[in-house]
Amino acid sequence: MSSPLVEQSQHLARVAVVGVGNVGSTFAYALLLSGLAAEIVLIDANRAKAEGEAMDLNHAVPFAHPTRIWAGDYSDCAGAAMTVLAAGIGQKPGQSRLDCIEANARLWREIVPEIAQYSANGILLVATNPVDVLTYAAWKLSGLPSARVLGSGTILDTARFRFLLSQHFGVDARSVHAYIIGEHGDSEVPVWSLANIAGMRLPDYCRLNGIACDPSQMERIFEATRDAAYRIIKRKGATYYAVAAGLMQITKAILRHQNTVLSVSSLIQDYCGISNVCLSLPTVVDRGGIQRVLRLELDETEISKLRHSAGVLQKTISALALA
Repeated sequence: MSSPLVEQSQHLARVAVVGVGNVGSTFAYALLLSGLAAEIVLIDANRAKAEGEAMDLNHAVPFAHPTRIWAGDYSDCAGAAMTVLAAGIGQKPGQSRLDCIEANARLWREIVPEIAQYSANGILLVATNPVDVLTYAAWKLSGLPSARVLGSGTILDTARFRFLLSQHFGVDARSVHAYIIGEHGDSEVPVWSLANIAGMRLPDYCRLNGIACDPSQMERIFEATRDAAYRIIKRKGATYYAVAAGLMQITKAILRHQNTVLSVSSLIQDYCGISNVCLSLPTVVDRGGIQRVLRLELDETEISKLRHSAGVLQKTISALALA
């Protein structure tokens, strides 16, 4: 016999998208094609932009799924199963994600209380950078339970890591199991100790299959993972396809009550001595948002780097004076 929560997840839902720049509009398009949402409301400070995106998306409905799509305002977040926050300034060439904090934190102080006023029972999914700091800010400013506020975190870094490892080892990226944890940014941490293919840790996989596993090559793979956004932004100005796909994975896990393990950003308490900060760790995501953060058997180097990453984020959070 299914639970009320599962039964609720089987009904198509309203999803609100706040901010319809590159990431928000690409996510809305992916959401339409997925058929997961019965209603998609687009909210943006530039009302004409939101209206134009809604018109364009509506013209794709005959090729996709029956979906109600419109440009709305914060009151349309009422009844939304989840609200995706993609508003704010994006990372520019030469900038780190943390460089975006001042302007985006000001924006968060304006929009998050408005969203929470109408979406007291919904889930907030933060996509804007610096995503970990803004996830923490969204939790504080919304007054929502921490389980219902999460960020896209290192879901994209993890995907990049798996892709680059798959290219090196010559296997499907979906067959590589490896995580990036900590900050979605320069202090992120690769979990080499648990990375595996076919259940074999990478050194064993290499040894048993006659494949080179040079530590310098592995370090270059991590550096390419960490610096991918800088390289893409330099060439095309922004990243949005892969992050929109990552947001879809999170949305699917929530709306379908899937209990999927994803490297999303959430409030961390008492984890390797880390507390009161949002960062990414493998996390079970379901219809209620964050079900639980998984405990990893990290090695000492990884624990030290994770604590450093948390410290970088806590310093930035403290400067916002949100407490």
